[in-house]
Formats: sequence, C-alpha cells, structure tokens
Amino acid sequence: MGFFSGIVYNLRGLMLGLRTPRLLILGLVRLAAVLVLTVAAASLVLVYHDEILALIWTRPASMWLIWLWHLFSWLLGLLLLGVSALAAYIVSQILFSVVIMDAMSRLTEVRVRGAAREPTQRPLFSHFFHLLRQEIPRSVFPVVLTLVLTVLAWLTPLGPVLTVAAPLVAGAFLAWDATDLVPARRLLPFGERFRLFLRALPFHLGFGLLFLVPLLNVLVLSFAPVGGTLYFLDRDDADRER
Repeated sequence: MGFFSGIVYNLRGLMLGLRTPRLLILGLVRLAAVLVLTVAAASLVLVYHDEILALIWTRPASMWLIWLWHLFSWLLGLLLLGVSALAAYIVSQILFSVVIMDAMSRLTEVRVRGAAREPTQRPLFSHFFHLLRQEIPRSVFPVVLTLVLTVLAWLTPLGPVLTVAAPLVAGAFLAWDATDLVPARRLLPFGERFRLFLRALPFHLGFGLLFLVPLLNVLVLSFAPVGGTLYFLDRDDADRER
C-alpha cells in the first residue's frame, strides 16, 4: 500500500468512527483529554511568562534595545506555548489516550472480525503497563527526532529541505502510533513492528499527511486508531492469502 492508500485509510477510519456511536464517544473523549491538558499547560506558561522572560533577559533601559526585547518576549511566548502543547500531548497520550486508543482499536477489530485477537488475557494493571511500555517510545522518539531535524534546519544549509521533512516525519510517526496498536496488542517484538513501519513508510507518510492540516488534524488524530486498525487488518488478510 502506497502514499495515497494512507490518505484513504485515514479518511475511512474517520468516517467509520463518526458513524459508530461507541467509537464516536471514545474519539471525543480522547479529543477532550488532549484539549483540556493543552489549555491547562498553556495557561500555566502564560502565568509564568514574565518570570521566565526575566530569568533570560531583563527589560533593557536603552530605547534602542526595548523593541528587540519586546520581539523576543513574543517569540518566547510562542515557543513556550508550542512546548506546552507538545508536553500536554505526550502526557495525554501516555496517561489517558493510550487506553482510549486501544479500546478504539479493539472495537474496530470486533466490528470487522467479530472478535479482537490477542495471545492472552491480561489483568487490568498488567495490560495498562504493557500499553504504557509500547506508547512511550512511539510518543517520545518522534518528538525527539522532529526537534533534532528542526534544530538542524536552523543550523545547516539544509534548512529548506529539513523544514519540509520535519513535519512529514512527525506525521509518519503519528500514523505509526495508530497502525501499531494491533501488532503491539498481539505482542509482536518492538524491532519487528518498527521494521513493518519502515517497509510501509510511504503509506505512513500519506496517513500522516492529514495530521498536518490545521483544524482537520484535531479531528483525524482523534479517530486515527480506527483507520490504523483497518489498515493492519487488511494487511494481515493480504499476508495470509500469499
């Protein structure tokens, strides 16, 4: 499956999620969790903005520098808001959304296959910590990689290329966060799951492209587990037929 298939599966998952009441509720709960944490983190940053600014650069007395100080203040505020939103997303993914995403994936598999297949039934806390172990590298690694690419874009002549590449890489990893739910639940080793991601990189770039569209991204991210599960189930069927 290629680039355009990724876009199609993302939209298929969105349509199925909006048509299925239980998936719709879970998607809205996930959306609400991310928004609440983002607003809380942004509010905290704005409250302490002046204190943080004073630690970095006190207000200059020179009228020649005051305009530069104000510009720096605005840029610092934007940076802090971006960091707070990123931190809120990671926290919500690890503490709340990972459970909601798994539930959405299970419901999708039950709807398509009649039952959710997994090797063993785990106790509730054991299952939660298993999900947590899977989600941490999927959430943290793409953030770190995107930040590295962004810094390289500032510091190297490859800036224009890396400026385009960084959000595409982030979108692809966010797509993998959705398509990896079923193999992680079936206890496939991390290395094998990562190789599956790399072999289907064009698909994940297409799937993640919609995450880069303002306003639409908030909606498709909330229902991405549905499209990701549909993709893996179809891929699993195709592999069985070979």
